[in-house]
Amino acid sequence: MKQSKFPPGWDEQRVQRVLSHYESQAEDEAVAEDEAARDIETKFAKDVPVVSTSSAYRYEEDVPILIPGINDDHVELIETQKKNRNWKGYVLPLPNCTTTGLAITMKPLYDTYGAKKVIMTSMQAISGAGRSPGVSALDVTDNLIPYIPKEEGKVRVETAKILGKLKDGKIVPADIRVSCTCTRVPVIDGHTESVFVETSKVAKLDDVKHTISEFSDHISVTGLPSAPKDYLVVHEDPTRPQPRIDRQINDGMTTSIGRLEEDTIFDNGIKYVLFSHNKKMGSAKGAVLLAEMLYKKGKI
Repeated sequence: MKQSKFPPGWDEQRVQRVLSHYESQAEDEAVAEDEAARDIETKFAKDVPVVSTSSAYRYEEDVPILIPGINDDHVELIETQKKNRNWKGYVLPLPNCTTTGLAITMKPLYDTYGAKKVIMTSMQAISGAGRSPGVSALDVTDNLIPYIPKEEGKVRVETAKILGKLKDGKIVPADIRVSCTCTRVPVIDGHTESVFVETSKVAKLDDVKHTISEFSDHISVTGLPSAPKDYLVVHEDPTRPQPRIDRQINDGMTTSIGRLEEDTIFDNGIKYVLFSHNKKMGSAKGAVLLAEMLYKKGKI
């Protein structure tokens, strides 16, 4: 006899129906939120620039997904967007907060070593789930939820688009394959990700550290009011990064890397653990930094 995973006395079929309804409702509400955001953003963009953290316009061909300091050149696509839509303004969305840390850490690796494949497992904070429907305290306490609806598809598509090239009025996605497993963990703020990268070129550990350091030191947003002193930091301490510690670095705007090692699974490859603050660089304050970058470029 198959043992029930529910406590004695519980009606298993009824519980499963409730859970199915909850999952369906969660997806319906997410769609409704995107539709509402799209309506609002469209109305404003007809006359003024819109910097957004919603996904409503992220996957449109004439809309770049911007991370300040990573793909600033994609901002020129807004001229195509304005022309296509007969708008005076434009919509510029940030990526999904899980994509943010991955794309930031992958940029110097992709440009220097020709990253080909990425395997990533995320451990995402409960604050990233938002309020509707959010994550039940009973679900996440002393627990891990191994599935976040639609998250993995977003990370795959957005990473390739962000690391792609702007050519002839559209973005050609980066030639990179991303496999990811996105999970929710009982952490309040900040996403941690375990990353394996296969590169086209040999990536020696000391060279990779130097590449990341040089990239961080010469980042384009240096000097802007919301830009962190350190865009990227690499920890030598193998117990870092940790959410409770690293989310305090530069008010949550720094992306932290630890456990950086050469990997033996691939002929050429490295592995690392990253931490990115989902509510700061990955959301509200990242949007402010993007607006500052647009001002610097004379776009607003």
